[in-house]
Amino acid sequence: MSSRRRSREMAIQVLYQVDMAQTDLAEALRLFCEHFKAPQSIRDFAFELARGAYEHREEVDSLIKRFSEHWRLERMPTVDRNILRLAIYELLYQPDIPAKVSINEAVDLGKKYGSEDSGSFINGILDRIRLHLEETGRRKTTSAKGPAFESAGDVVG
Repeated sequence: MSSRRRSREMAIQVLYQVDMAQTDLAEALRLFCEHFKAPQSIRDFAFELARGAYEHREEVDSLIKRFSEHWRLERMPTVDRNILRLAIYELLYQPDIPAKVSINEAVDLGKKYGSEDSGSFINGILDRIRLHLEETGRRKTTSAKGPAFESAGDVVG
């Protein structure tokens, strides 16, 4: 498993804690560090993602509400909701990560931690958001063959 995948898993755990316990991010990060050991390199990216998704949750949640058909945000499974938050934060604020990588990672996390339908649910919402961001110029358009990568390390996400 790539270090970025492990970082995303940690970020999801922190966001889940914030969501379920109605605690603030600093407390969730403190508790996570107390209870789980992880290399600093993985922890740094995880905390960057968790902070970004948390700080931009109003904007991110408005996109989820807009592009999730027949689903209210508060009725979504908590895991799916936080995977979406993380991936949308990446789409909006991590331009160095190709959109397809963010979406694929989110789908894989949904399959691993969510329900049987989480992967397709997450993919559908994120693909609609990706298209919207490309159409409005908030994200570069990817070619039919996929994004161009500068190095093999970029492919892993």
